[in-house]
Amino acid sequence: MVTMASNFEDELDSPAFHVDPYPVYARLRAEAPVYWSDTVGAWLLTRYDDVMATIRDPGHFSNRGRFSAVLDRLSPDDRPTFRPLESHFSVGLIGSDPPDHTRLRGLVNRAFTPRVLENLRPRIVENVDELLDAVQERDGMDVIRDFAYPLPAIVIAELLGAAPEDRDRFKHWSDGILGFQGTGRTTPEVLMRAQTDLLDMRAFITGLAEERRRESKDDLLSRLVEAESEGDKLTDAELLATCVTLLTAGHETTTNLIGSGLYMLLRHPDQLQRVRDDQSLMPSAVEEMLRFESPLKRNPRRIKEDFELHGQQLRKGDFVLQALAAANRDPDQFPEPNTFDISRQPNRHVAFGMGIHFCLGAPLARLEAPIAISALLERRPRFRLATDTVEWQRHGLLRALKALPITW
Repeated sequence: MVTMASNFEDELDSPAFHVDPYPVYARLRAEAPVYWSDTVGAWLLTRYDDVMATIRDPGHFSNRGRFSAVLDRLSPDDRPTFRPLESHFSVGLIGSDPPDHTRLRGLVNRAFTPRVLENLRPRIVENVDELLDAVQERDGMDVIRDFAYPLPAIVIAELLGAAPEDRDRFKHWSDGILGFQGTGRTTPEVLMRAQTDLLDMRAFITGLAEERRRESKDDLLSRLVEAESEGDKLTDAELLATCVTLLTAGHETTTNLIGSGLYMLLRHPDQLQRVRDDQSLMPSAVEEMLRFESPLKRNPRRIKEDFELHGQQLRKGDFVLQALAAANRDPDQFPEPNTFDISRQPNRHVAFGMGIHFCLGAPLARLEAPIAISALLERRPRFRLATDTVEWQRHGLLRALKALPITW
């Protein structure tokens, strides 16, 4: 294994990197665009063109086995303990390549149509109003706790067919399940938490699915169960894997988009004023939020066959992280990439991936975020940041604020 300059290792494991990773990403793009990191146990790809090319090359950069890379580093005594975790991530949309992925995507798309999503708009508006009503008498709120987290959690729960009051359980389970992702190294304790929460979520979904088999409703789970019962069907394992993906990714990324998006507006008052003056800028503002602070900062892949990239030999089985956050600040693709410009055009960011693995929930995030941010701007036009510093989560997969206190 080729290891580059050790100073990158120190930086990739530093607290400063989790606060502001972009200077390190800039140096990696310039000096070591294909970099093996012992710290994360993976190759890091940081250039936009390389990330795009590898996203489009499932023949070498595979979804299959990408979450089991961390298990390969366990001792022979520990490995069997995590068979349920490995089995779960060996099927489903995020664990498959064509032709299985093509079949699964087609089945899930039938239940996740633009019409279904657009029909959610009135309910999303109601949810936003209810959450803002709840803090009406206060002089401020934590945007993450009071708004950015509960909104998408309620929406995805209702879309799937679960009760909104179950959202706190979804959050707890999601935190555990996502805890080991986005890195090639972890601990048995983190994996055990992930497996325990995964099994609890699967048991919950199994109960809901059994109810829908007895009595169908107008929700996403009923449509997925119906797709399962047709000739070209979802298996039980694929159904569960799909629902777990929707419940975890379906709210975490939107929470991060709303939270960091509002933080970017607060940090750039000129851009905040522009969107206040002209609400037609909101869609492009959301795209710039996605580019500037990508909610999903890394996209894992597994090398399927030996492959050479920029003089580095990537071996079959190696773990690769496509650094979406780095690609979205690449100056070869985005002029003045460290400038937050809500009217940036073109803005072909990769925050949701690209191609056959483009994020299934992207349309839902693009629906929720403008509604939520516009409502807050309208109802609390004088809100401001209530702290001098914010704290980012130290997470391998997500770019997420721990809290965002505002006052008005």
